[in-house]
Amino acid sequence: MSAVPLRVLACGDVEGRLEALFGRVRAIQGKSGRFDMLLCVGDFFGSTSETEWEEYRTGAKKAPIPTYVLGANDQETVRYFPDVSGCELAENITYLGRRGLYSGTSGLQIAYLSGTESQDEPAPAYSFSAKDVTELKTSLLSTPNFRGVDILLTSPWPRDVGTFGNSAGEIDTKKCGSKLVADLAASLKPRYHFAALNKAYYERLPYRNHTVLQETPQHVSRFIALADVGNTSKKKYLYAFSIVPMSLMDSAELVKQPQDVTENPYKKLRKEAQKSKAALCAEEETACQFFFDLNKHQGKKRPSEGKERGNSQPKQAKKPPQPTGPCWFCLASPEVEKHLVVSIGTHCYLALAKGGLLPDHVLILPIGHYQSVVDLSSEVVEEVAKYKAALKEFFRSKGKRYVLFERNYRSQHLQLQVIPVPLDHCSTEDIKEAFISQAQEQQIELLEIPEHSDIAQVAQPGTPYFYVELDTGEKLFHRIRGRFPLHFGREVLASEALLALPQRADWRQCAAERAEEAAQALAFRRDFQPFDFALRA
Repeated sequence: MSAVPLRVLACGDVEGRLEALFGRVRAIQGKSGRFDMLLCVGDFFGSTSETEWEEYRTGAKKAPIPTYVLGANDQETVRYFPDVSGCELAENITYLGRRGLYSGTSGLQIAYLSGTESQDEPAPAYSFSAKDVTELKTSLLSTPNFRGVDILLTSPWPRDVGTFGNSAGEIDTKKCGSKLVADLAASLKPRYHFAALNKAYYERLPYRNHTVLQETPQHVSRFIALADVGNTSKKKYLYAFSIVPMSLMDSAELVKQPQDVTENPYKKLRKEAQKSKAALCAEEETACQFFFDLNKHQGKKRPSEGKERGNSQPKQAKKPPQPTGPCWFCLASPEVEKHLVVSIGTHCYLALAKGGLLPDHVLILPIGHYQSVVDLSSEVVEEVAKYKAALKEFFRSKGKRYVLFERNYRSQHLQLQVIPVPLDHCSTEDIKEAFISQAQEQQIELLEIPEHSDIAQVAQPGTPYFYVELDTGEKLFHRIRGRFPLHFGREVLASEALLALPQRADWRQCAAERAEEAAQALAFRRDFQPFDFALRA
């Protein structure tokens, strides 16, 4: 049975004209049926956005379709995007982030790059640099059997996109646009590439991604630039199309070449990209082994390449997948706030939560890049279990029991949130009842699963889910099929029924100074030391 195509709308510069945009979307859906998503490139906010935006931000109005937007292109609109890694701006309106890959449950892969090109390093908050593009390319090209992405979203046009193609009208594509975006498009081979900012509509003829008679046929790419919403010239700003994710398509169907296909406009860049990909494949991937001082009392280093294990021919562990953009939790990443790290094992580490619900709210995190518990390799699962046992013993020594939860939804790196609750404050039944009753209030089906069952038995890799685990081994599970409140787990624990700390339900409202965070981490590390298996020889 063939896969059902996704129905997608793409839009150019909105510039704050939300009523005009969503009114048009409602009209299209009323006439043609529902679409699955709306993708917005260019300037989503404008100088006169405040009044209309306030109604959506506060929930007085709601976008009629799941809407995904790129970030700021100038300093004035940076304030509308509070989290550089992406966040929900309003109900049904999501900021994708600075750069990365969005993979929906359907399998559709959308690469995105926010901002305009900058020569500065680091780039301003509203721009991207050569380093940003290189890191995005590297993370995707290193994926095994990478063939391309379904959709690429950028705000600027790619330089030279008109080469070998039809005319772009008044836009000179040899002078207009970004060379870095052209480089990105050449490497990622998007089936559809959308851009804006030039207040013009241009649908380029499809171009091929292989050299005829020299390379195996590949899919074609289509570049579409969209005008600004409500423009007086009636230039096209909304583009509707249907797409079956590349991963679900028959190879022969995917690589069919339309009659009007042209040569690739980025021929020179493609040759350079192929050389760089070959070099990447030839290089041996470096293992994720990173050691930190942590006051020089963190215990022995993890053995490397099987040494110190008494095994001259160690079994090679499966390497974790690489992140598709900057990751705040991969221990190798410069984004990691290492002053919060309190223990480092072989495959996992423990860190205080930023803006924690309590001072001893911790995260169990894999050192390598894994999205969820069900994606973990056996050795990582084993060490997660060790950290759970150590934390149970530690918190019980302080008259507490822990509640652990994971939200595998709109998250890139696995975070097991571990929050202690005083034993004399509530029982395990109280905790389960609080989660189940508050889930029912929000039409969330939270099911109890057998105590000794594995989450991997009820959820396949790539399945969005939320689950809660008590230190008794009892578990509650919800399969996410649509929207899900991002702070649900924390909100339940913060509620009057449990910790009675409703003012701390949002971590962003609990931010502390770096010095205070470092002091809390030092205190936790000292207290946890007798229970930390990673320190034992």
